[in-house]
Amino acid sequence: MSQKEWIEKDYYAVLGVDKSASAADIKKAYRKLAQKHHPDANQGDPKAEEKFKEVSSAYDVLADAKTKEEYDRIRQMVAAGGFRSGGPGGPGGPGFGGGGQRVRVEDVGDIFGGGAGFSDLFGDLFGGGGASSAGFGRARGGDLETETTIRFEDAMEGVQVELRIQERGGPPRTIKARIPAGVNDGARIKLAGKGSPGPGGGPPGDLFVKVRVRPHRFFGRKNKDLTLSLPVTFAEAALGAQIEVPTLNGGPVKLKIPSGTSSGKTFRVKGKGAPSGRDKGDLLVTVQVAVPEKLSREARDLVERLAELQPESPRAALDELVEGGRSTNG
Repeated sequence: MSQKEWIEKDYYAVLGVDKSASAADIKKAYRKLAQKHHPDANQGDPKAEEKFKEVSSAYDVLADAKTKEEYDRIRQMVAAGGFRSGGPGGPGGPGFGGGGQRVRVEDVGDIFGGGAGFSDLFGDLFGGGGASSAGFGRARGGDLETETTIRFEDAMEGVQVELRIQERGGPPRTIKARIPAGVNDGARIKLAGKGSPGPGGGPPGDLFVKVRVRPHRFFGRKNKDLTLSLPVTFAEAALGAQIEVPTLNGGPVKLKIPSGTSSGKTFRVKGKGAPSGRDKGDLLVTVQVAVPEKLSREARDLVERLAELQPESPRAALDELVEGGRSTNG
């Protein structure tokens, strides 16, 4: 994200918060909007995806105290009419004195703490073109790629990770990155301005983080839904039962298994899936009838007695095909 974009966009308005909002209020507003416009909750809606990116960009700037301070300085100059976001020279350009108030170049350099932010800003405004004695057009730094691996639970709840970046010819540095709740395995997250520094004091590039999510021992994921295989006994499947089922986002829930439930039957537990937009997906619980590997003599006698009492074959329809095949081949 360029500082030219900082001039054009009011990130406080994007998140719907006041400039005096606390870090907690900014985070709360971001989470609400990110859930509302998340691509998983608005599949095939490019406007929602664009809004999600805009909200994420706004939070990337306002969540970092240092970046927020520089952004506020730029916005203060915009409000004062010091410069505008149009083309250079003429009405609406980034020239000084628009609205009857002149701002000297030296004053702008002081505002940005010795001129570094100032040169970054105008390097963006003039498209990185030939540099002048004022420092215009300094080249942007390169983008970087890295990867991080997080737990399945952290992918559902969101987590902050520390990334160690090692660039050629420079010392390693550590960057804190926020991984949003509901992130998918293989997702690519952009950290604006966290890439390589620009040459000669130019603006930095961006850092792209590929997220790997470790598999969970019991839970799986299918889009916005979580999945769980639930072993049950033959008696529970045949007679019915109420079974406590674990969830990732809260305590266990009771699931009613009706009598006569077949192995492979899937039940849906509402709101216990992955975060998606303003809501959460569901938990899909698939019943698996567990067959004991060993039976005591008494248990074997009871199963044999059950077979005598229930002689009907569950394969009656298939048996007809078998008999038909025999007649054809005979």
